Parts: sequence; structure tokens; C-alpha cells
Amino acid sequence: MQKNLRTKAIIILVTVLLCVYGIFGLPKSKDDLIANWKKNIRLGLDLRGGSHLVLQVQVQDAFKAEADTDIERLKEDLNRQNIAFGSIDRSEPASLAEADAIQITVKGVPIDKVSAFRSLINEKYDAWIFGSLASSDYKLSLKPTKALELRRDTLARSMQTIESRINGLGLAESTVQQRGRSDAESELLVQLPGVDDPARVKQILGTAALLELYEVKDGPFANQEQARLNFGSVLPLNSKLVRQPARTEQAEAWYVVARTPVITGRDLRNARPQQGEFGKWETAFTLNQDAAKRFERFTETHVGKRLAIVLDNQIRSAPTIQNKISDSGRITGANDQVEASDLALVLRAGSLPASVVYLEERTVGPSLGADSIRQGVVSGIVGLIAVVFVMLVYYKRSGINATVALVLNAVILIAALAYFEAVLTLPGIAGIILLIGMAVDSNVLIFERIREELRGGKGVLAAIDAGFSKAFLTIIDTHVTTVVSCAFLFIFGTGPVKGFAVTLVIGLIANVFTSVFISRFIFDWENSRSTQVASLSI
Repeated sequence: MQKNLRTKAIIILVTVLLCVYGIFGLPKSKDDLIANWKKNIRLGLDLRGGSHLVLQVQVQDAFKAEADTDIERLKEDLNRQNIAFGSIDRSEPASLAEADAIQITVKGVPIDKVSAFRSLINEKYDAWIFGSLASSDYKLSLKPTKALELRRDTLARSMQTIESRINGLGLAESTVQQRGRSDAESELLVQLPGVDDPARVKQILGTAALLELYEVKDGPFANQEQARLNFGSVLPLNSKLVRQPARTEQAEAWYVVARTPVITGRDLRNARPQQGEFGKWETAFTLNQDAAKRFERFTETHVGKRLAIVLDNQIRSAPTIQNKISDSGRITGANDQVEASDLALVLRAGSLPASVVYLEERTVGPSLGADSIRQGVVSGIVGLIAVVFVMLVYYKRSGINATVALVLNAVILIAALAYFEAVLTLPGIAGIILLIGMAVDSNVLIFERIREELRGGKGVLAAIDAGFSKAFLTIIDTHVTTVVSCAFLFIFGTGPVKGFAVTLVIGLIANVFTSVFISRFIFDWENSRSTQVASLSI
């Protein structure tokens, strides 16, 4: 008996020490203790204050990029197989709803080459559905399954990219999640707890970092009208106008560039800030292997011509190609090291597969969070005092047993949140307060069962053993039911609701340990000091 109690005491002591370490670490002073508490207990946006953003991903940009990439591949394959064509173009989806209907139009295919053309599409372009428009004109429509897959991939990559950018700034406690559960949903919720001055973060998030390199057809021009008049008011086929914003050393300019980019941000392998000529900061980038080959072929045949480096639909620079380039380039025009580093960060983290627009922007002040914490703590303390008072009055000395289990339950819960790096939100505090009642409820079940056994004539030790044994299944049953409810809250709920569910589940698991294991240990330890136990204060 004594050996068994000693083993249980060691388990409880180790558990408590691990919990205290998880919450406070190994502080050397009072300041360290407070700092470790703030570091380990992560507060959510509603408690700490910060920024709340709702972004809408323009998935039609990803559909355009997918079509443009396949158009370039198709041109190379047609030339390789000696299949002549007049032109290859794509439709221009202007909204999210029209993105799935994107089409590629191939005109001027000779009649004797139609069979070879059809075979090429079926073999190498299985994402597209082949269709006829005229005797020599054909259309390629994106398959519904491929369109759905592309939507999902675009949203997933956008979330991953935004998370990488935020984490690169040291904001590891932020959350990025899809708003809504529909596959067609394109909204993302971004929360940045503790951001006192979110201007830089918002700028980085707002920078889509859609890097594209275009062949320059003509320019620069002072304005759009001048560019259009140069071509008789009608731009050349498969070309478009792109603006170069004014900077300190240059005026605004417009260029006529090819409609399809040579290289996009998805082709990047790395990016870094560096100092170029005259000590000015710039951002250097490196391409992956496949893009490097395409870029090398293009630059080799376009020496002496201009190449426009376009970032977020604005030209950053339009240098002249001096010689063949394979796998690297640089973006000039940064005002300082911070701007060059930020650009490298968003490029390195991964260019967004589509641009984003702000639907909602809200800032939560830290004072509101402080009020929530203060009110939550006050509510918890008042509830705890009331519960402890009732337990001590109604169950006498056994109420101390329940109080100890209740306190250890809270310690284990807070330590678990620290170890799992979970973010504590206002609903989470509500879950903790709810757990006070649920933890006491378990002890009430056990104590009432013990009372029944004592009234039935059993001895103290036998009544304690029967009370814990018979109440255990009831406790497990009620806890499993609540855990199932929390699972549904976690699956279908948003961030704060998920926080409530996680907090409640952790607390329920801790409650089983404290109410059954620790509470039983305290009873056994008290009774082990007497050879004969005649009564029980309960």
C-alpha cells in the first residue's frame, strides 16, 4: 500500500513540476518569471489587441497564369511537331465567377494537321477539353475537375505564402485561415495579435508580389494616349500596356509589352537583397531549372531588346538584354535596405498565385483585450471562491480534496496550452470558467456515491473504493459526450470557437486525471495514516 502511494505521489509531483516548467520555465528573477509567463501563454487577438484582416483571393489570376503557361508549352510543342497555326490566345475572365470558364483559342490549324493536333492535346494536355470552332479554329476548355483543383490549390498556396511572410517577420502567433467551408470560397481571415504598428505587415500582405518578366514591344511613352496613337489607336495583337510609376529619378512611363510573360514568380527559386552599382539596394532573384532554360532561350534570341520586370502589374525596371542570361536577375529601384529586404522576403516566401483585395480591415486595441482579461480573471476568481466555499461547507474536509484537484486541473490546463503553443482567446477563458463547474461536478458524483455506500452500511475504505469505481464510468461517459461536441465545434467552427473547443477538451482530459487519480490519492494518503478508519468527513 505504501509503495503504491509513493509511486502515485512521484507521478503527481513530476506532473506538477512539468506543468510549472511549461508555464514559467526556469526563471532567475521575478522579471524572468513574468517574461516567461508572457512568452509561454500566447494571447489571441481579442485579448492582446492587433489587426484583423479579411482578404479575397482573385483566383481568376491563377487561371490566367495556368492558361498562359500551357499556351507557351503548346507553341513549343506545335513548332517541334511542325504543326502550323495562325494564333493562340485565351479568354479574359474578369471575375471570380468567370474563372472556371477560361478557354484557349487556337486558330489557323491546317486541315491535314488536325489529327496530329488533336493527338497532341489528348496526350500532353489532359487538363483541357478539345472542341471545334470552325474548320481551322479550335478551343480548349478547362475540365471542371481541374478547375476545382486549381481553385483549391490557389487558396492553399495563398494561405501558405501569407503565413510564410508573417512568420518571416517574427509574428508566429498569427493565424491565417479560410473563411467559409465551400470549395468556391475565396476569402481568407488573417489575424495579427500584438501588432502595435501593423503598417509594414499590411504593406507586405498587400503586396501580391506577382513577379512577371515581359518582352517589351515598344516604349517608353509619356502616357497611354501617346502609346495608342503610335499604333494607330489599336495595340498590336497579343500585347498590352503596362505603367511604370514615377520615381525620384524618372517620370511616369508606359510600355507596350507582350501579353504572355516569359517568366513568372512561380519560377523563382530564391531571392535576396544586395547592393548594386553606386551602393544602391536591389533585390536579386534566382530561377528554377526549367525556367532557367526557357529564360536562356528567350534572352539568347532577344539580345539588344528590352525586358520589362513587372511587379504587381507595375513595371519596376525595363533593362536592355546585353547577353544571354540563364538563371538569375535583379530588381532595381529600392529606396533602402528595408524595402529591398521586404521584397526579397515576399518573393522568397513564395509569390502569391493570385492577387488579393481587402474586404475588411479592423484594429483591436490592447486596452479592450486588457479589459477582457481582467473581467475574465475576476469572473474566474469569483466563481472559484464560490465553488470552494460551497464544497467546504457541504462536504467538510473532503471539500479540501476537491479544491486541490480543482487547482491542479487549472495548472495542467494552462501548462498544456503553453506546451502545445495554443493561443488563448476570450472564448478560451470562457471554456476555463466552464471547466470549473465541470471539474467540481466530477467530484460531486464521486462524493455522493461514497455517501450512498456509507449509508448502505459499508466501511470507509470500502465505500471510497466503491464510490470511485462506480462513478468512474459515469464520468467517462459525460466527458466523452462533451468531447464529441467539441470535435464538431472544432471542425465546423471559426478560430475563436476552435479555441473554445481545444481549451475544453484539454480541461476535460485533465479533469479525469485530477478527479479520479489525484482525488483518490488524497483519500488513500489520509486514510493510510490510521490503522482503523472509523469515519470520513464528507
